[in-house]
Amino acid sequence: MAAATPIICEVAPRDGFQSIANPLPTEAKIGIIRDLAAAGCPRIELGSFVSPKAVPQMADMAEIVEGTRDLPAELAALVPNLRGAENALKAGLRQIVYVFSVSQAHNLNNVRQTVAQSLTGLDEIVKALPKGTFLRVDLATAFDCPFEGGVPLMDLVEAVKQVAAIAPNAELALCDTTGRANPFDVARRFDTVQMLPETAGNTWAFHGHDTFGQGVANALAAWQSGVRVFDTAAAGLGGCPFAPGATGNTATEDLVFAFNEGGRSTGIDLPRLLDVADRVAALPGGVTGSHLRHVPRGRAA
Repeated sequence: MAAATPIICEVAPRDGFQSIANPLPTEAKIGIIRDLAAAGCPRIELGSFVSPKAVPQMADMAEIVEGTRDLPAELAALVPNLRGAENALKAGLRQIVYVFSVSQAHNLNNVRQTVAQSLTGLDEIVKALPKGTFLRVDLATAFDCPFEGGVPLMDLVEAVKQVAAIAPNAELALCDTTGRANPFDVARRFDTVQMLPETAGNTWAFHGHDTFGQGVANALAAWQSGVRVFDTAAAGLGGCPFAPGATGNTATEDLVFAFNEGGRSTGIDLPRLLDVADRVAALPGGVTGSHLRHVPRGRAA
């Protein structure tokens, strides 16, 4: 039997760029996205179709989609509501990432809706998506909330059940929004939700942050629990602007290196990825957290 392959979903253009206050030039964003694809990143979140007033960095999403539509990578955008999904589809995307928070406090702060309203919005999107559209649902604060602290496991279980009832074939991502998760809890939560009868038709992803230095360890714990899709950001760029204290995403190069060392190839060219990560790290106003970028390149390959 062939060994399972980890799939990296590069989120620096979305979760990373949104953490930078001053808008970056559209061409610079497109250039980085194109170079990430050239390095072999199989999936890329281009950004978010959100209100430019809420996240000015995402005001040029239509132009970014237009400038990257020829790439071989699978391209997606995050949306918080039906209007965002409609705008993403109008721009030409066929992969939609819907986000809401398990924690009521964070959902109100992040998307200005109650959890119940977000679930209603998910139902509206599922009914509106054209046939063949790939849907992923990000469950933010699946482990910890910056306002309420640790999220009870049963709150996550209930949220997952409700999502699975609405979107029984969607990819579901448990998101460590604050980076506060630990490998033992990551494994426990994935093991629990994957065993639910309601999720028999769903697939799984993990979105981690490295705030407490657990990003790679948490991803590998998810891998051991059968998860095969992992969100990371080149140079570890990022941090949720609506989660105080949440710093960068797990660095793509760090997790790729870990998988490579374990004999699990991601298909990503690490030296080329490191070159892109250097460019990402040089962006003005960004906060990065990569480890591998600081290792001598001859030892990192």
